Amino acid sequence: MNLDATAVTEVEGVGSKRAKDLASLGIHSVADLFAYFPYRYEDFRLADLTEAAHDEKITLQGTLFGTPSTRWYGKKKSRLTCRMQVQGVTVSLVWFNQHFLKNKLMPGQTITVHGKWDAHRLQMNVERVFLSAEEQQRQIGRLEPVYSVNASVTVSWLRKTIAQAFRQFGGEIQECLPQALLTRYKLMERARAMMLLHFPKGWEEGRQARRRMVYEELFLYELKLMWRRRLEKTETAGIAHSIDHQRLDAFIADLPFPLTAAQRRVVDEILMDMEEPERMIRLLQGDVGSGKTVVAAIALYANHLGGYQGALMVPTEILAEQHLHSLKGLLEPRGLRVIGLTGGMKAKERREAMGQLQMGLADVVVGTHALIQEAVTYRNLGLVITDEQHRFGVKQRGLLREKGQNPDVLYMTATPIPRTMAITAYGDMDVSTIDELPAGRLPVETYWVKQDVWPRVIQFIQKQCQEKRQAYVICPLIEESEKVDLQNAQSVFEEIAQELAPTRVGLLHGKMAAAEKDEVMRSYAANEVQVLVSTTVVEVGVNVPNATVMVVYDADRFGLAQLHQLRGRVGRGSGASTCILVANPASETGVERMRVMTETTDGFEIARRDLELRGPGDFFGVRQSGTPEFKVADLMEDQKVLEVARADAQLLVKSDVLWEKEEYTPLRRWLQAFENAASIVD
Repeated sequence: MNLDATAVTEVEGVGSKRAKDLASLGIHSVADLFAYFPYRYEDFRLADLTEAAHDEKITLQGTLFGTPSTRWYGKKKSRLTCRMQVQGVTVSLVWFNQHFLKNKLMPGQTITVHGKWDAHRLQMNVERVFLSAEEQQRQIGRLEPVYSVNASVTVSWLRKTIAQAFRQFGGEIQECLPQALLTRYKLMERARAMMLLHFPKGWEEGRQARRRMVYEELFLYELKLMWRRRLEKTETAGIAHSIDHQRLDAFIADLPFPLTAAQRRVVDEILMDMEEPERMIRLLQGDVGSGKTVVAAIALYANHLGGYQGALMVPTEILAEQHLHSLKGLLEPRGLRVIGLTGGMKAKERREAMGQLQMGLADVVVGTHALIQEAVTYRNLGLVITDEQHRFGVKQRGLLREKGQNPDVLYMTATPIPRTMAITAYGDMDVSTIDELPAGRLPVETYWVKQDVWPRVIQFIQKQCQEKRQAYVICPLIEESEKVDLQNAQSVFEEIAQELAPTRVGLLHGKMAAAEKDEVMRSYAANEVQVLVSTTVVEVGVNVPNATVMVVYDADRFGLAQLHQLRGRVGRGSGASTCILVANPASETGVERMRVMTETTDGFEIARRDLELRGPGDFFGVRQSGTPEFKVADLMEDQKVLEVARADAQLLVKSDVLWEKEEYTPLRRWLQAFENAASIVD
């Protein structure tokens, strides 16, 4: 029986009305019902009062004494109290709006109660009470599943419905993992694990059930990624670049600064990929200022030595201009022709650039999304590099790849991502990491100040401007409203412009047209504007070496990764730089963010702390990158399992047993279904 195709109405007690209610939770089939796991359990094991934590839910059993009393508040609200002897201690029990229990509570009676424990007052706010001996015997020691529900579905009804589904269809749950993996990791069978994850008989059984389902979930996800990568690489023949390593080594030796060990490592990884006949699909991630552009230049030069054109796509025209300037300086002395192609170019310039690409007169092109327009053709595109890849959609990145005959692809990002996030968000790519900054780069001094010292911040900016330096002042997006956003920026801009006069202050906000934004940034980069007030995050990658001050107003409204990116806009020149976080955090999380920013400048450490504070679902930038929402697995808690599952999936896809052995038939069918679904989406 295919439980995915078995409608939930097949479960006794679920009619069309109830089916609609379940559909509101995303439950349509019996398989969906089985996979709708609880997010926590009510623990009905009897607690030891000496170990019971304050404000936690616990279960107690004891003997009542004295007479219960009821106090009324108005006509309908009541507070029922009585006392109970538990483990030699007198405990107060409180029920709200359950006055009808008064006549059922008798002195000398043994009862069991469950609720929130106040250790200071030796008092429990009772949520559940079990009066009969039979009821207590049945309930004590149980772990009761609690599900995420809505107004249409109650936890108790869903609990009963899932139990009924197991009675009817539990025997139809098919095993999907081969016996070899079950034996290797001592995993319980799938049907038993699913049953015990809903209705564990004890914590150890529940833990083992979860261990089995976490591994399955992560393994199947990684298997899907490995399979997708295999199809990508084997079904589309790539370019086996023939690289003159002698000339490439000479190019690297002539760079104005030596490569770091991390840069050398990732260059070797990239070159190894480029020389293979399979297409390179690699993500290069590195902290702000780690030297990704130089690595890109080396890859583009190697691509040229193999006889191919290269393209670098960036999200904005100002970034395109800066990368064009950098690559011209590095590559043109070696005889390469480097050109730009952006939407802001004049029609004649664009036609000339497109003609050079088509005829092969240009070796490298740097541009915005203009590179992927239909009219743009390349003579022999061999390498595509996308900078700040998360700023482009999947379709946009794919269009540039299609401009050549399966060119190698290198994605770059300056948003450091912890390894567990990288191998889920970008699991179908190889990941290279530059985890070292170039020697001599000064760390940015970071300070957290309260808003009442704002006048001193203004004085500091003024002093820096008098020394011919520049500053950024960033305002947060206060509401999802451009109007409010704009008013906030405008008021800060006007205040700063008045206080710093005659220093020239610029303004950048969300309602500006792209051309206006680029013009403001050009003025700032040219030092025609000394202070830039902005409501939006200043473009990642913008390089203004003369800027030495970054002020972030209401800094607690930003995530850690955003704050780190903003801080990376300064400290790019030879002068000492400062980041000032102005904030009066209203929450402990806000305080912790400020503390982290002042303690470290390591982007990978900040990314790890950000993941801890915000959780995988809200981690900066990853949701738009396609990080999955796992039903059971937790990327923080289950890092080791993820690594193991990934290695297992990688080995299996490369081996013959997946395609030949009988016990792998369910996995083959699962991959076939995935492949069919992917082709439908495409």
